[in-house]
Formats: sequence, structure tokens, C-alpha cells
Amino acid sequence: MARVRLSVAERREELLRAAVEQIEARGVSAVRIADVASALGVSNALVLYHFATKEKLVAAAFAHAAAGDLARLRRLLGRRTTALRRLRAAVRWYAPTGQAKGWRLWIEGWAAALREPALQEVTRDLDREWKASIAEVIAQGVAAEEFRCPDPTATALRLTALLDGLAVQLTSYRGAVSRARAQEWVDEALARELGLEREALTASAR
Repeated sequence: MARVRLSVAERREELLRAAVEQIEARGVSAVRIADVASALGVSNALVLYHFATKEKLVAAAFAHAAAGDLARLRRLLGRRTTALRRLRAAVRWYAPTGQAKGWRLWIEGWAAALREPALQEVTRDLDREWKASIAEVIAQGVAAEEFRCPDPTATALRLTALLDGLAVQLTSYRGAVSRARAQEWVDEALARELGLEREALTASAR
């Protein structure tokens, strides 16, 4: 059966999705151009035509994954509801106990970024935008007098540091901490940062 001819944009999208899947399965260091090509039934030359090197393919794959995560974050924070509900929904989704699926990918990315400048730029930009988005919705909640927070930027940094650290524990060290306990810690930290009782977070989800 002949393959459907794709546009350049469609082909790049297909290659990036396959690259993300292969990185998640094999890791950044082990994945090869041939793995991505084989997954799609195309030639190595086709992959190289679009991305030139493995390093460029990997950086583009992480940028593609980051764009998807940020689009999901914007949808959650753009809902027409209170800042507290939007913030809680975003933190619950992003937390390693939530529905975000890419933690293994991002842990791989953090490690590889130590040696790959292009990948470091991608992961740094994602981190900055995530923190800025969280800080913005916290500031909106403060302005609406939903909760108290003297420094939304610092709060966003502390929350993301906790979530990233728990992601490593849950993903890399199975059994180190239960998902239920991790979720308790996330809720407790969020409530503490906002000057609320933890029960207020539960009430905000109703």
C-alpha cells in the first residue's frame, strides 16, 4: 500500500511525534536516526533531510513536546473561573501524580541539556514560561483578593521546584514516595504558599 504524500509541515510533525516516542522509550543517548525512521517506515535520509543531525532532531522533538505542554497549560489557565481554580487545575495536571505524561521525557531532557546547548535552551524556555504563567495567575488571585501571596514569582519557583523534585522521585525511584503522599505534599505546599487552609483547595474544585 502506497504511503500518503505529506506536506513538508505534516512530515516534520510526523517525524517529531515519532522522535518523542523513541526518546521516551530509549532515552536521548541511545536513540538513533534509524529508530525514528524505522518507526515510520521511512529512510534515514528522509529524517536527515528535515533535521540534518540527531542533535537537531532531538532539540526539535523537545521543542515540539514543550509546545504541547504549554498549549495545555494556557488552556487550563485561560478558563473563565477563579484564579484559585485555574491555579489548582494547572498544578494538579502538571504534578507527577496528575495527567501530564511527559515526565520521563523531561527528566531525560534535563540530563542531556547539560551537554547540549540547543536542548538546554529548549528546556530553559519551557521552565521560564511555566513559572511566568503560574506567577501571573497567582498575581491575578491576589488582585482579586482570593488569597494572599507577597511574592508570586518566588512562589511559582518554589512550587515548580517541588513538582520537579517529586517527578524525579516518582519516575526514577519507584516506591520512594507514594502518589497519594506526593499529592498531599503538593496540596499542602500550594495552600501554605497562598495563605489558605488545605480544605479551601478541595472546595475550589467543586
